[in-house]
Amino acid sequence: MWNDNIFILITIVCTLLVVLILVLLVLLTKKHAVAKGHSLMRSECNPIIYPNSWSGWESEATFNPGAFMDDDGRVHLIYRAIGGDGLSRLGYASSDDGINFNARSSFPIFEPTRGYGMPDPSKVIEIREYNPATYTSGGGWGGSEDPRTVLIGDKVYLMYVAFEGWDSIRIALTSISLTDLKKERWNWKKPILISPKNERNKNWLLFPEKINGKYAILHGITPEILVDYVDDIDSLFTISSKRPDGPQHGRGDFWDSKLRGAGAPPLLTPLGWLLLYHAIDDHEPHKYKLGAMILDKDNPTKILYRSHSPILSPDMHYENDSKPGIVYASGAVIKNNKLMVYYGGGDKHVCTAQTNLNEFLSWIKVNGKV
Repeated sequence: MWNDNIFILITIVCTLLVVLILVLLVLLTKKHAVAKGHSLMRSECNPIIYPNSWSGWESEATFNPGAFMDDDGRVHLIYRAIGGDGLSRLGYASSDDGINFNARSSFPIFEPTRGYGMPDPSKVIEIREYNPATYTSGGGWGGSEDPRTVLIGDKVYLMYVAFEGWDSIRIALTSISLTDLKKERWNWKKPILISPKNERNKNWLLFPEKINGKYAILHGITPEILVDYVDDIDSLFTISSKRPDGPQHGRGDFWDSKLRGAGAPPLLTPLGWLLLYHAIDDHEPHKYKLGAMILDKDNPTKILYRSHSPILSPDMHYENDSKPGIVYASGAVIKNNKLMVYYGGGDKHVCTAQTNLNEFLSWIKVNGKV
């Protein structure tokens, strides 16, 4: 009888150990599944646009492109360029396949003007020679910075940072007809300033289509997703953003413990609006990384999914050039079921990386629940 009881006890203990081991294996498997990452694949052609030493206006840097795709499937880039004078202007390139940008402007397609990105020279100290170590706004001392573009109807809207020194960083908006752009007739509408004088603003995005009948402008991702709506995008309006100045706290236990700002204009997918954004990991504060969110289609202030790991990090030599540790994705398109992201590498080059859209959405749906 005593031996039978010992045998039963041993059997129970062994069974419990087996169950415990199985539970641990399941938990470890789930943890591994959650930890599975998804990285964009860089093009072997990178950098796809780089500075021209013979060109005075883009001899030092070509980076941070806006992107859109027209009805013919052609990809258009409008990128920030810096020449020997340290002023930021905008250049243009286009491509049939979205990778080989053989058509490229030989002159600036958009230049800053006084009040819309051109600083008062009398207020700028020692403007004599370009020096990226001296001028900290992407290596420049003023101009039209970090363009974002969207195609709405037959108009291309361009939103950019009008930088006139650290006391005047405002968001400007202009437009051009798609017909004029295709024919390279640069008849831009006079810009309007849509952010107030007393605020420093960057990384604003215009949604590429109306939401609930209104134009939507995203102007912050912290302390929450900040979106304002306007009835008429072509008339003068002003948005005051409550986004705090500078990097803000993100998710402490993730890669995005410090949030920097939004990336490319949102793209509509079957899951909702795909929003790319930039952040910094406290463990690697020298690296500017890229992540993704899925926002609700009808209420884009609501985050449905969010990447638990970065989808692009500055690991290549061309992402650690003029300013080490930078990938700045200001343009993206969906072409042939591929998410094609266009970004500035090291504040000097235009680069691209891509992934299969369906695979990406499946990954973030499983691994990015909030």
